Amino acid sequence: MRLWLAALLVIFAMTSQAQTSVSTSSVLELRQYKIFAGKRDAMIALFDGRLIEGQEERGMRLLGQFRDLDDPNRFTWLREFPNMELRGKALTEFYTGAVWKAHRGEANPLLEDNDNVLLLRPATAELAMKVPPVSERARVGDTPKTTGVVFVTIYYLWKDPAEGFTQFFTEKLEAELAAAGAPVLGAYVTESTPNNFPALPVRQHEKVFVWFTRMQDAASYDQLRTRLAGTAVGRELTDYQERAAQVLRLAPTSRSLLR
Repeated sequence: MRLWLAALLVIFAMTSQAQTSVSTSSVLELRQYKIFAGKRDAMIALFDGRLIEGQEERGMRLLGQFRDLDDPNRFTWLREFPNMELRGKALTEFYTGAVWKAHRGEANPLLEDNDNVLLLRPATAELAMKVPPVSERARVGDTPKTTGVVFVTIYYLWKDPAEGFTQFFTEKLEAELAAAGAPVLGAYVTESTPNNFPALPVRQHEKVFVWFTRMQDAASYDQLRTRLAGTAVGRELTDYQERAAQVLRLAPTSRSLLR
């Protein structure tokens, strides 16, 4: 019995370690595209209708596509890879493959700029974002499910997040956010491994901490910031920041998994 129990504990430990390895090695691209004026809906129609499945067939996962509520010419989307090695392979296969070749002539003229990209990894294994499975994505033409507003907060820090900020976030700030009605859906830091697909530039040398939440409406976040500013945790948060945080207020498209 003791030998059986010991073996079971070893298997459990190995499984837990493997799961942690997978979640912390994943990488996320936060892509903010500037679209030529008046062309964002055309970009979304093309992207949601023609470019999602072709990417996922190459081993990546598209977590979300969004309209920026503060910029009518901004299209923001999230793309995830199991690890950096598979990122390079998946991107090479997609951008040299049939789907992109068939539609790049439509997509490229809509893009004014596509270089505003953060390459990220989960701040901790527990903070890797969990979204519905691909099987739950709406089909083209389906009526989208009711949704709230997705908020992405980008903190620009004096130091690498590992030098105190990630611990501050998990031990103090995360609880304050949840109490204020802003549960943390995921949190990420800069992936320091060199960009292995240089044809698509990324902003890779910034010390950022990025977290995601969903709230009922756009005004809710303003109330959150007002509440936080008057607390000791809010004042400590300010001390960590090199400059003001960037907040993206995002409306999911009809085929976004994150909504």
